[in-house]
Amino acid sequence: METVIKKLLEETGALQKGHFILSSGKHSEYYVQCARLFENPSIGDTVGAMVAQLIMKYRPQTIVGPAMGGIHLAYSTAKYMGIRNIFAEREKDTGKMALRRGFTVSTGEKVAVVEDVVTTGGSVKEVIQVLREHGADVVAVASIVYRGQNVDFGVPYHYLIKLDFPVYEPENCPLCKQGIPAVKPGSRK
Repeated sequence: METVIKKLLEETGALQKGHFILSSGKHSEYYVQCARLFENPSIGDTVGAMVAQLIMKYRPQTIVGPAMGGIHLAYSTAKYMGIRNIFAEREKDTGKMALRRGFTVSTGEKVAVVEDVVTTGGSVKEVIQVLREHGADVVAVASIVYRGQNVDFGVPYHYLIKLDFPVYEPENCPLCKQGIPAVKPGSRK
């Protein structure tokens, strides 16, 4: 599975090289723009099916993705499983994750959270907290790419590929020290 997803990341241009500021605020020479996988619906559906296979055994009733990166993946994963999908997004005033647009979960509803790329797991942890506040039973987390180290969501976590690219604190970034301009391609401000 890792070989297939790595090939898809490379062929679609999702795996990028440069100087990037990640959603976590850390810097990296590599960025994974998983939205590129979903430009072609058949590739997106293939990726969604692969993620669904990782979490099927937990029997979720709903798939939830954090906006922005998890929206397409949640849809494709839920489509493959024949279940409902929703997404959580940040409130404009507070910047905190919330269920908006009339989305709800029921008390005890089994949900799985899916995300495109996990580095620190911050967005996923926020979504898990929101879902639990609404009474949902978060049964698993899955992502396309795992870039992190020892991220613990308190539930089973699965991913399609682990990429061990160096990640730097801004003050220790060798790319900054070389004067290479950084870009922030993610959705978080």
